[in-house]
Amino acid sequence: MNRQLRQPLFIGGLVAVIVLCLGIGMSYLPLSRTGAQTSTPSAKATMAMGDIAVMAAHLGPGNLKSNWSTVMHGIMKTSQQKDLLMTASMEVGLYTRTLVKSKLGTPDTSSAQAGVEVRMVVDAGTANERIAYPGAVIFGRRSQELTATFQGLIDGCLSVDPATGGVIIDPTCVKPEELQLVLDTMNANAFVFGLDDLGAGVHSMKLQARMVMNNTVQLGEAEARCTMGKGSMAVEEVRLVKGMQLDF
Repeated sequence: MNRQLRQPLFIGGLVAVIVLCLGIGMSYLPLSRTGAQTSTPSAKATMAMGDIAVMAAHLGPGNLKSNWSTVMHGIMKTSQQKDLLMTASMEVGLYTRTLVKSKLGTPDTSSAQAGVEVRMVVDAGTANERIAYPGAVIFGRRSQELTATFQGLIDGCLSVDPATGGVIIDPTCVKPEELQLVLDTMNANAFVFGLDDLGAGVHSMKLQARMVMNNTVQLGEAEARCTMGKGSMAVEEVRLVKGMQLDF
């Protein structure tokens, strides 16, 4: 009877010792790769780049201003209160087309305007949201206006007065003459933004852009387009001169 009791007690004790040893050994194992990536380490800088590939177009008269949209973003953790220098670079393409129609000496004017504005926002959508100085910056803008005064096309609109022999022009038959101007350019631009007294913690940085177009026409046509190509964003943690304030 005693022998039968000793055997289960021995086996139970052995199992308990094995479980205890395994628990102690697992506690000394290094964190897995997945676990190591769940926290954001402190960093001095962050960067993002890519092909934004965004385009907007506006045909005809009127204004069109798109909403602010995030084209690039990054995350950085600061261990203590610091200042930030943020550099935004982007290819900006502008396309403007104006066409005028004129006849009988009446002038006609068409205008087209296209532009891209950029800003940097820290901790967007939170109670600590801040827009980096100096706010929205124009990365590219063009205003194009075209005016012309023509007599018009009079082919088939002439007749001869049998009484006087003079030439008579039928104004309702005259067709307007047209003149068109198209400009299409793309340039890479950059700007340095700043932000002071950023508290410690994990912060998000967003590069946002919007497109602004404005067209006016009389008898002709107007078209404006904006394009954003390749872009990059770099954020660096710095310490400005003591007592220095960023105001704009």
